[in-house]
Amino acid sequence: MPETPFAPARIRSLPSWLLGRAAARGHRLVAEALAREGMRMMHHAVLSAVAELGPVSQAELGRSLGIDPKDMVGIVGDLEGEGLVTRSPDPRDRRKNAIAMSEEGERRLARTRRLGDEANDELTAGLSAAERDQLVALLRRVAEPDEPCRGE
Repeated sequence: MPETPFAPARIRSLPSWLLGRAAARGHRLVAEALAREGMRMMHHAVLSAVAELGPVSQAELGRSLGIDPKDMVGIVGDLEGEGLVTRSPDPRDRRKNAIAMSEEGERRLARTRRLGDEANDELTAGLSAAERDQLVALLRRVAEPDEPCRGE
């Protein structure tokens, strides 16, 4: 059975269909790459956000990423269980915990970022560097139509 199911020519020419196929391929490539480090995509997103925002409260982390609080509890628990993040009382509000990166989390994130970059390189291997930059800029405009132009 083919990887991509049959679609009429008219459908195959629609930007929405092409974006969906490209997104599915990109998701698969990145998920497979992260799995080599024992990491799931959502866990990688949370770890990346902690690196950028941390130390950060679990609630703020969930709001920032749009993750349901019940799901966030499990993800942070998984990351903490692997020694990738730490929880400690939030100095701004002692009733909350602040999530921060551990040294092992920083090492793992560096490896998973490299793997994600390699997967994205594979996804866009048929493009020149300039075409890839153009693709990213165009996709950003499609994905975020109400954002002001950032000169990209």
